[in-house]
Amino acid sequence: MNQVEREHAEQIQKHAKKMIWVTFFKEGIHCYPAALTDPKLATGDEYDVSFLGHPHRHIFHFKVWIEVFHDDRDVEFIQFKRWLENLYSEETLKLDYKSCEMISDELYIAITCQYPQRDVWIEVSEDGENGSFVKYKEHYLNANQ
Repeated sequence: MNQVEREHAEQIQKHAKKMIWVTFFKEGIHCYPAALTDPKLATGDEYDVSFLGHPHRHIFHFKVWIEVFHDDRDVEFIQFKRWLENLYSEETLKLDYKSCEMISDELYIAITCQYPQRDVWIEVSEDGENGSFVKYKEHYLNANQ
């Protein structure tokens, strides 16, 4: 690598977005009431998912990324994970009708109140099998003001 290439790489490194991530899981019960009557969901054939309209259990898996501003962990992994787990202190989450996306949105609000002005990415899945991934970008607000 020549000097110009090295300086270029150092500039990219200097301006890189840095994220840390943690994972945790929690038992929860929710339902999707529309599944009982929506003809796109209650199809009566092999694609029928009307059973989702009744309360059912999942192990909700969370993976949460949060932006950090330097290499010496201005957000420490273990402390961040413990704080997140404490947000869900009840033994079994009672999520009512909440989808993975709704759970993510709710979690994002709590995170940004505690750790403001950072990008946050959240993945929430049911049993580690199906889920959602949302990127909450801090710069989006700043760019649209």
